[in-house]
Amino acid sequence: MNLSTYTTPPSIPDLTDITRYCRIEDIEPFLQMILFAVKSDHNNFVEWRSKKEHLVASIEDSKGPQLKIIHENLNQIELERFLLIPSVNDLHRSCTHYRDVLSARVMDTVLADMDASGFVRPPVPFALISMGSDGREEQTLITDQDNLIVYGDGGGEAADAYFMEFSSRLVDGLEEAGFKRCTGDIMPTNQTWRGSFSQWRKRLFSIVRYEVEDIGKNVMDLIVMSDARYVVGDQKLASELIEMIRSMERDYFQVLWGMAKAATEMKLALGFMKRIWTEGTGQHKGEFNVKLLAWAPLVMNVRILAINQSIPATNTLERISLLEKEGSFSSSFARDLVDAYHILTKQRILIQIKSLKGIQNDSHYLNPYLLPTVEREQIRLAMIKIEELQKIIHTNFHIQ
Repeated sequence: MNLSTYTTPPSIPDLTDITRYCRIEDIEPFLQMILFAVKSDHNNFVEWRSKKEHLVASIEDSKGPQLKIIHENLNQIELERFLLIPSVNDLHRSCTHYRDVLSARVMDTVLADMDASGFVRPPVPFALISMGSDGREEQTLITDQDNLIVYGDGGGEAADAYFMEFSSRLVDGLEEAGFKRCTGDIMPTNQTWRGSFSQWRKRLFSIVRYEVEDIGKNVMDLIVMSDARYVVGDQKLASELIEMIRSMERDYFQVLWGMAKAATEMKLALGFMKRIWTEGTGQHKGEFNVKLLAWAPLVMNVRILAINQSIPATNTLERISLLEKEGSFSSSFARDLVDAYHILTKQRILIQIKSLKGIQNDSHYLNPYLLPTVEREQIRLAMIKIEELQKIIHTNFHIQ
């Protein structure tokens, strides 16, 4: 398949519309051809499912470099399935599931290695919590680490020292298993992203009360934490921290207002007369960053409304559905936002595939004029709907 020109497969026309123009002697060979194609695709799916189940099962008995090989093989299965049937939901669900299993295995391995090295586990519960696309259960083919560690109170300095070492080994182990290090340093090796429950409470209060120096960065950290999701460890402790994060965001309106203002000011790749804007010069001339100038503003603005309406879900599509149910969106506008999410995420995944295949260097930029007119118009209309969403938040939060 030529990925450089890959687009969504066209819809299948009604067979009667095709066979009506065929000669009688041509119909049976034609139907046989269709049957062969369907069987071939079905066989591929059966084979992929079997391989995936075997690979996921093998994680439990693997460690180190073996986990990276398993991870890469699982990613390859999802890549091939997506090219055949570009289901955003299925890819999200599958990638999130096997990466949770991989994360749990890495953590178990780190704990066992530390036990063997003579480290004494503190008598407190702890949990690994993910954020970003993993927190929203929206994993794709390229992933990095967006995690935090929380541990129970009562362990004192010994617990702090233990989990500092644990975090260092965990981040290394995840990298060895194929999870890239976060370029923004949102990892528990950074002291900002690990701590006891009381330390987390103090840290969060400092942010929402504006008691920190770099308030802009800390509010952005709070936005990241809005997508927090339990991965492995003590689920009760994780749930308590996640609920504390969300309750503080709701209770301190000035912080949420600041987040809303940032969301409404996110730029979209829309130019004069609502045409798609692309860069005029430089390495990406004729292209635009799909993640920063289309997809991220959608995710961010949906997140803000969900927090404001006390919706506990982190997944973007689930948030849209719940916002529709509680009356923030009309059914038609909710459908438009769901369509926009699928359209933009599909393009992001296809760009990732091109990057993984070496067809293009960057995994975020798209030249919309290489797409069919229909797909280019879908992207443009998706961004117009996101702009409408920004206006809704602008009005609801009385942003001047």
